[in-house]
Amino acid sequence: MEDEPLDPKFAELLDLPEKERQKELARLTDDERKELRHHWNLWARRDQLPPARNWSAWLICAGRGFGKTRAGAEWVREVAKRDPEARIALVGASLAEARAVMVEGESGVLACSPPHRCPAFEPSLRRLSWANGAQATLYSAAEPESLRGPQHSHAWCDEIAKWDMAGERATRAWDNLLLGLRLGDLPRVLATTTPRPVPLMLRLLEEEAKGEIAVTRGTTHANRPNLPERFVEDIDRRFAGTSFARQELGGELLTEIDGALWSRALLERCRDEGAHEEPARVVVGVDPPAGAQGDACGIVVAGLLPCGEALVLADCSVERPSPERWARAVAEAAHAWRADRVVAEANQGGAMVASVLRAADLSLPLRLVHASRSKVARAEPVAALYESGRVHHAGLFAQLEDQMCGLMAGGRYEGPGRSPDRTDALVWALTELMLGQRARPRISVI
Repeated sequence: MEDEPLDPKFAELLDLPEKERQKELARLTDDERKELRHHWNLWARRDQLPPARNWSAWLICAGRGFGKTRAGAEWVREVAKRDPEARIALVGASLAEARAVMVEGESGVLACSPPHRCPAFEPSLRRLSWANGAQATLYSAAEPESLRGPQHSHAWCDEIAKWDMAGERATRAWDNLLLGLRLGDLPRVLATTTPRPVPLMLRLLEEEAKGEIAVTRGTTHANRPNLPERFVEDIDRRFAGTSFARQELGGELLTEIDGALWSRALLERCRDEGAHEEPARVVVGVDPPAGAQGDACGIVVAGLLPCGEALVLADCSVERPSPERWARAVAEAAHAWRADRVVAEANQGGAMVASVLRAADLSLPLRLVHASRSKVARAEPVAALYESGRVHHAGLFAQLEDQMCGLMAGGRYEGPGRSPDRTDALVWALTELMLGQRARPRISVI
């Protein structure tokens, strides 16, 4: 992939095993690094280069920070260099993302290109043009009809698991793109993504099983030498042991548990991290630990939007806390989100729960609820709210969602930890906001 003939003194690096080559590259001076910057074959790991086998579709399914964007941008650059007739589609979740990440990003096409081979970018035309005649056009997967008609020889699709799933837009965009890949002798598409259990991903992995596409898998840690050490330490500390880490860092597509009240695909459909109206009400749901050395204290904040839908705002749960610590965490969450009510389960000693919370903050608007049904029975009507699209998540709540996907319709719990305490807190908050007396809790106001 060199843009200029490789200096003979560096050419032998290509023949070294990957680890030895990377060690030798690390010893180069700044001037030597600058000279070799655009020789991608030297710097790339083997899993960032196209498969040796013949392929028409290549999927890089890997954790965040793996180097997927760089691999995609370098592949596009190589296609454009070798084929003056290339007509390349660059498809992102939106036009803004396609431009910001695939074209102008730190690992995008422009940043990867040497000055003498840098394409001209015309934002108004959504087009990249190389001096030899090759062209690339930007598309949004949220507008699948824009891909109906244009013809291409190659395509790079970024973060396909993030593409809009409403109205099957993601699969329609993919299908329209494939139907337009009819230029040249060997049309090819590269898709780069962190996996999520969405229909398009599941379909592509089924095609892998049939031998129809090539798939490269990898983890965040595969690219550790090129990532800030603090970033790696922070994500390891924050997400260690969660399914989120397996998916977003390990690049593993998580399978669903048959019979779970919530599926990961459902939670992905309910995720909405955009701007929202100010909630009409905010409630903090609390599932206190059974004792001073009990499990986590579930603390979940949810709001009722003016449109009548609910938005899960935060998971403020704390692990193995003392009574004073979890009560203080509840008070802090209530103040931070300006909650108009704290709803706390009081089956494990109502007076104690009330006194501990009052000691943390006398002004807490507290309501104690006594569970007369099982956790699953209380959770089922809340899960139905998710199914009907009436509850959304304002972010990713990895540990909460792991628990939700482990709560089984038959009454079992197969998630992390001994008890779904975070999920129970969520259920109390959403029951207060959305279900009212239909949940029939026995309530005492303190």
